Amino acid sequence: MSKLKGVVLLGQSGGPTSVINASAAGVFLEALKHPDRITGVYGAVHGIKGILNEDFYDMTKEDPKELELLKNTPASMIGSVRYKLADPKVDDTDYKRLVEVFRKYNIRYFFYNGGNDSMDTAHKISEFMKNSGWECTVIGIPKTIDNDLYGTDHSPGYGSAAKYVATTLMELYHDATVYDTKQVTIVEIMGRNAGWLTAASQLAIEKGQGPDLVYLPEQVFDYDKFFSDVEKVLEEKGKVIVAISEGVQDAEGKYIPAHFQELRTDSFGHAQLGGTATILAEQVQERLNVKVRAIEFSLMQRSGAHLASKVDVREAFHAGVKGVREALKGTTDKMVAFKRISSNPYKMKYVLAPLSMAANTEQKVPLEWILPDNKGLSKEFVEYALPLIQGDDKAPLEDGLPRFANLKLVRVPKK
Repeated sequence: MSKLKGVVLLGQSGGPTSVINASAAGVFLEALKHPDRITGVYGAVHGIKGILNEDFYDMTKEDPKELELLKNTPASMIGSVRYKLADPKVDDTDYKRLVEVFRKYNIRYFFYNGGNDSMDTAHKISEFMKNSGWECTVIGIPKTIDNDLYGTDHSPGYGSAAKYVATTLMELYHDATVYDTKQVTIVEIMGRNAGWLTAASQLAIEKGQGPDLVYLPEQVFDYDKFFSDVEKVLEEKGKVIVAISEGVQDAEGKYIPAHFQELRTDSFGHAQLGGTATILAEQVQERLNVKVRAIEFSLMQRSGAHLASKVDVREAFHAGVKGVREALKGTTDKMVAFKRISSNPYKMKYVLAPLSMAANTEQKVPLEWILPDNKGLSKEFVEYALPLIQGDDKAPLEDGLPRFANLKLVRVPKK
């Protein structure tokens, strides 16, 4: 591909994380260093929808100091979206519109920051652009707290969310064990088909302050065994703490809430989960007649920037930087990925993976890392996860509260 000159455009997609804006900062700040090749730096307002609607933020209007603060600002500052592009062979309407918009605004460098579905979107756009006659590099910047993105050792967002899960479980342990009465605490953790986040509870177990039972979606959920496990621990200790993935499924392939209500789906056809802990808590209370608390970490685990991992923040930022540098070389249809060199000491390097490899392919927790009888995870998992939660990197405090980025978010005039 020839040396292109034009606008950089970044879109964010899917569920936010505490470090997705760090990747955005990497793209924006690096792009601003190359005025000889980059004529503008835009942020798509709500991802693909923003492009289709010609709705962009002009990032050149922002104070560089505020862009730096993006590193420690959670969620998606320019807005996220869940929008599934059709198969272009079936309906290429959106793709033709994207080419039209890219031409109109001279967008030559497109970055999409997201997970599996987002990499699929980026790949489809890349393939269509190649055949459209419009030269444009397309680079995927990974993110997902679920850590299920194929083609990379781990994903930005996971380390910080894992740190949140482990830390919060340790704190809950101290509160849930103070009384002299029997009590069961069931904690629901995000993870549709991959249990990486729930597996992070093992880091708390290693400190002797974690859950007694751990349930991941990689294994079939057995209701009878669950109640038997809870009752057994309750008899032994008088207290039970359970960590369970929201996406566990029974032998029928059903999510637990699906037995009690019809689940809604998002635009990608994924079931909208939540409520697993509450339903199980009701069943435990009815069967065992003990005090039960249901706790759903929900959005807190992906927005908890106050517990962000320094490793995670820095890797997310440099993934954005790497993406821009590779695009300027002419690299396209690739995702920035991480290759682990060693765990102790922790070393990794940035590599490039084909977008087609990452698109819609899930990386799950290896079954051999899951201990029998729902007792947690093996040492191999601990060795894998522990380096990713190291260090502290959070927003500076102002009046005792975090000082997050305060962007002007100036719209690009429509042409």
